[in-house]
Amino acid sequence: MNINNEIASLVDYAVRERLIENEDRVYAVNRILEILNLEYYSEGADIMRYESVEDILAKFRQWAVETEFVPNDSNEVLDLFDTKLMSVFVSKPSDFRKKYYDLREESPEKATHYYYHFAKKSNYIREQRVAKDIKWTYETPYGLIDMTINLSKPEKDPRAIALASKGVNTENEKYPKCLLCKENEGYAGRLDHPARQNHRIIPITLADESWFMQYSPYVYYNEHCIVFKGNHEPMKISGKTIERLLDFVSAYPHYMIGSNADLPIVGGSILTHDHFQGGRYEFAMSKAKEYDRTLLQENGVELCKLYWPMSVIRLKGKDVKELVRISELVLSVWKTYEDQQVGIISKSGDIEHNTITPITRFRGNMYEVDLILRNNRTDEEHPFGIFHSQKEYHHIKRENIGLIECLGLAVLPARLRDEMELLKQFMFKKDLDGIYSEETLQKHGDFAQRILGENQFTSEEEIEAKLYDEIGYVFMKVLENCGVFKKDNEGEKAFQRFIEVIHENLNH
Repeated sequence: MNINNEIASLVDYAVRERLIENEDRVYAVNRILEILNLEYYSEGADIMRYESVEDILAKFRQWAVETEFVPNDSNEVLDLFDTKLMSVFVSKPSDFRKKYYDLREESPEKATHYYYHFAKKSNYIREQRVAKDIKWTYETPYGLIDMTINLSKPEKDPRAIALASKGVNTENEKYPKCLLCKENEGYAGRLDHPARQNHRIIPITLADESWFMQYSPYVYYNEHCIVFKGNHEPMKISGKTIERLLDFVSAYPHYMIGSNADLPIVGGSILTHDHFQGGRYEFAMSKAKEYDRTLLQENGVELCKLYWPMSVIRLKGKDVKELVRISELVLSVWKTYEDQQVGIISKSGDIEHNTITPITRFRGNMYEVDLILRNNRTDEEHPFGIFHSQKEYHHIKRENIGLIECLGLAVLPARLRDEMELLKQFMFKKDLDGIYSEETLQKHGDFAQRILGENQFTSEEEIEAKLYDEIGYVFMKVLENCGVFKKDNEGEKAFQRFIEVIHENLNH
């Protein structure tokens, strides 16, 4: 392989995508030579024009392995390597932000379009990896739910884990403290922490506090952004949270934004750093039917319930201060609310169980605040959570149901792709004994047996379609289990009792 041609291709790509200017070519070549520890460069005639930066970087990754420039071919090692290459084409944060703010003066949409385009073209978002995710939709009584098996997060390679263990820092010495901290901007990375030289963040002010915006490298949906606090502080849901979220959609009305809950089981994967997730996407929950509308006295704020698997209150209005005030009241009432008829207990000793998952958007010239009621209590029968995925569904989904999934987008584990492929083959042969004896499929045994008992199949394609349809059904049941007020007469009556308590408090 003539690595000089690949260097030329990469620099040509950077100029074409306006990551650098044409007059930066020689400088960029020399920076790459420095990274590759090469002293000589001669541009040949056989230069390939690649459409994707990942195709070009694949050649560099191959060269690095073949020449033993890297210790092994694990994704962790090679990602550190190719991100360092891309750092050559990324401007300093101050220069990047100046361009962003200039566009922001024209319109927030122009600014976010530029930023999102940059994140993809600089390979911070690895589009080819994201494209491997398996996506489909599932029709439910609540509307069309988005389903995805997430393949874009590579699994840890044991060799990388072994190498990383040689340089483990104590928690106090860890830098950056987590994957969300502002100190990630430009960080070279290590085997247990991704490289971020091609990562740029935008400072924003929410509720008079310092926050930052970035895009998620795994883009679960269009323009999937993360907004995180400047200081490394734990998740905390309060009235201030609603104020911050409404400040954000006021500045970026073309985006929605929400927060994971702040308690284990019902919270997201990172509870140690306060953050939100937003983007330019209309989730199924935003289109849910509204019912039991009440126009509140206070400045025309409307309160209603949503027909959704989980228990959701929606507030709508134009007065931000009133929306914050009423949201804070709903939260404060819910924090101590109990209804033992339906299993809602707010505390076990000093341990709190009630919290909310809040979402905001600007639509139809009005602000909307959706408050999803959550409870993380466990008992002997439900050690993983009473209002959580139940054991019978753990073969499909066992992890926390966070913000994105509350909104109607399933994020399912990568293992399901291979497991469903193998399960399909056994099911076509009607080999239940084989399913129960295969280590990775045992957990799906009862699932497969039920499907075979209820259906007749003539091809593996029919089985595959049915399996993915059934995964959608399981996810819907998981969401219903997470609803604190069930979708039956008893649950509706209990939900209404809570709404009446809200009204009582508003009238005092």
